[in-house]
Amino acid sequence: MRILVTGGTGFLGTALVRRLRADGCTVTVLSSRNADLTAHRPLVEYNGERFDAIYHLAAWTQAGDFCLRHPGEQWIRNQQINTAVLDWWHRHQPHAKLVAMGTSCSYAPELPLVEEQYLSGTPIDSLYSYAMTKRMLLVGLRALASQFGLRYLYLVPSTLYGPGYHTDGRQMHFIFDLIRKLLAARVGGPAATLWGDGHQKRELVYVDDFVNAAVRLAAAVDNDIVNIGSGEEHSIRDFARAICELIDYDPARIEYDASKYVGARSKVLDVSKLARLLPDRAGTSLQDGLRATIEWFKLAKPQAA
Repeated sequence: MRILVTGGTGFLGTALVRRLRADGCTVTVLSSRNADLTAHRPLVEYNGERFDAIYHLAAWTQAGDFCLRHPGEQWIRNQQINTAVLDWWHRHQPHAKLVAMGTSCSYAPELPLVEEQYLSGTPIDSLYSYAMTKRMLLVGLRALASQFGLRYLYLVPSTLYGPGYHTDGRQMHFIFDLIRKLLAARVGGPAATLWGDGHQKRELVYVDDFVNAAVRLAAAVDNDIVNIGSGEEHSIRDFARAICELIDYDPARIEYDASKYVGARSKVLDVSKLARLLPDRAGTSLQDGLRATIEWFKLAKPQAA
């Protein structure tokens, strides 16, 4: 198969490209370094090629409070990216299936995080602009599929973790920030101060588990939206204790700063549809996933913003 991947050098993109190539696919990788997708021009050179599938991962965002500080830019840039990719898809690659990434922050926090509710209610205010661009991506997919008979799949990941995260100094998702702070404290650095009171809850899914599910779903499911997560959440304190156990650090030494931004208090995806579609899906245990991530972190030494 010939596959094009946007955002192919990011954390998820790198893992996906590695899997696709291992499966024998010919993969064309687009990233911010070789294709500015806020304009249509970078895609023009591929007009004459025939791709079997397009994985659209590219998005202008970061973890932490990035969305809070760049709501206007996020709206403009992500709408430009998504419009460019979808327009090129329906004009030049209508035979290809487009697999696009959503975001769990598009869900309204007061509603069940089940696929039927993805476009219902209001996303959390601090993530609103980015969340709505992802909702509009799904609306665009549905509209083009309806009018032009195209095939798509829209996947909503929980927070991804595992080896191979960003090392370029951008803000980190919470689990990587926990690992960074606790490892630093263990070797004599400053005391680990974690954002919030530690009782906010989060869900993780190991990046290779997500990729495995995504590839399998892409081969079997058309014109649908599917959550991909572990189906269970843990408090920040629970994650911190698990990391402390793996690195031999006393969790009683951790300090919590309740004045800091924490986002949603609880966020776990309903994965009932995923369980029906992939009943034999196996996942990486939290302990094994954290161990692999910590070992990678020790070697890569990524820097925080």
